[in-house]
Amino acid sequence: MKILMVLTSHDRLGDTGRKTGFWLEELAAPYYVFKDAGAEVVLVSPEGGRPPLDPKSAEPSFQTDTTRRFEADAAAMAVLAETGRLDAVGQEGFDAVFYPGGHGPLWDLAEDRASIRLIETTLGAGKPLALVCHAPGVLRHAKAPDGKPLVEGRKVTGFTNTEEEAVGLTEVVPFLVEDELKRNGGLYAKGADWEPFVVTDGLLITGQNPASSGPAAERLVAHLANR
Repeated sequence: MKILMVLTSHDRLGDTGRKTGFWLEELAAPYYVFKDAGAEVVLVSPEGGRPPLDPKSAEPSFQTDTTRRFEADAAAMAVLAETGRLDAVGQEGFDAVFYPGGHGPLWDLAEDRASIRLIETTLGAGKPLALVCHAPGVLRHAKAPDGKPLVEGRKVTGFTNTEEEAVGLTEVVPFLVEDELKRNGGLYAKGADWEPFVVTDGLLITGQNPASSGPAAERLVAHLANR
């Protein structure tokens, strides 16, 4: 297995003066699901190099066994420090694509033409695509072959409006993931706030929040094992 993971390069949390980026658990948990399954993992981001980490995700209250494992893993940290450029890769040569979240993707990946193309061509090639937490928001401009929104009529989930409200960023983010998925015709479902919840619709796998990132990765690996 060879899996492409797409991270954000955006580090500004709107006009708040605070930093954002990718959420550590949403990289670390899937990374080890993939590595422990024997997969080769490649990391990319729009600008390449070291992508910005949301500093809150490294605070003790948000640390997990997998985040601590990642931060102590010199090989993993070296890979993270030198991500490739998103616009230099395609779905060719990969078995699946995974998007971790964090708030950063709502600003850059949601509008990035290379990301939109990667999403459309991955599914078009019959390969699974998984996105967790805020990352399902990057589906907003992706189209199905008939030109309709990619999520129209598909079962999806993503960070809930109530979870966004709980972190106090409803008025800061450029759009709300739950609202955007619904606006584009997605058959949105959700579980309890902060609890693992994953939805699969054919090749499209979406997870609701950070706790869903590991389970979404496991769902992706299971799909590849059953090809």
